[in-house]
Amino acid sequence: MKKEKRGKDSQNTKLEIPTIEQLEAELGREKYRWRFRRVMRSTIYALITVAAVAVLVATLWVPVLQISGNSMTPTLTGGEVVVSLKGASFQPGDIVAFYYDNKILVKRVIAGPGDWVDISEDGTVYVNEQELYEPYLVEKALGDCNIELPYQVPESKIFVMGDHRSVSVDSRNSALGCVADDQVVGKLIFRVWPFPAFGPV
Repeated sequence: MKKEKRGKDSQNTKLEIPTIEQLEAELGREKYRWRFRRVMRSTIYALITVAAVAVLVATLWVPVLQISGNSMTPTLTGGEVVVSLKGASFQPGDIVAFYYDNKILVKRVIAGPGDWVDISEDGTVYVNEQELYEPYLVEKALGDCNIELPYQVPESKIFVMGDHRSVSVDSRNSALGCVADDQVVGKLIFRVWPFPAFGPV
């Protein structure tokens, strides 16, 4: 009896043929999925390309750096993010980043190759016997200075100092000395973080 009933049920079951509207709806869904996948692939490729170009630009021409320490306060403070420019020429007063002992340091250019630097006991800086105008300083200090003054900057090097003169270790100390051209990462040109301080350095 059970076999008979199953046979009758299977005879009564009919295949439903989808309507044109259902076929069009399914076709539309398939087209949408196909377009979505294509757009996703394009977007991912574009993001990878943009990221690669950004890394290349940041590495070769415009390195982005985060400030640590307090040797450049109040001009720059720890945690700030700045953009530097490679291949720039340096003038007294410019702020540069450079490699030293597997670290990147940031200091201010005081004098260039061949210049004579002298520093008085109260921290006043003289370059070629002319007092250096330093409006960026909060206070002057002789600081950690063990070089013989007056001091002549060697060829292809620059004499640098931090703005927080009492704590900065810089070209005044022979442990660091003057900075060679091939040590320089670039000149700091723009502060991008924090947003309230966004603008030129």
